[in-house]
Amino acid sequence: MARIYAGILGPLALSTTLAHGLIRGCPADALLGSALASLWIFAALGCVAGWVAGNILEEAVRSRIARESAPE
Repeated sequence: MARIYAGILGPLALSTTLAHGLIRGCPADALLGSALASLWIFAALGCVAGWVAGNILEEAVRSRIARESAPE
């Protein structure tokens, strides 16, 4: 799940930064630098968010299985 979130948020931040810079008319070198920085930063944030979401999901499934398999 972490790779999925990172794979979505990183390119999304890259494309958003590129579009914003092109609209504002930023120089190419500054635009590419900030776009690549946003790619890595948001990919890292997406990785952390996906890792947390994966752990929460796994724990919820484990607790539900344990609750359902427990003798009544």
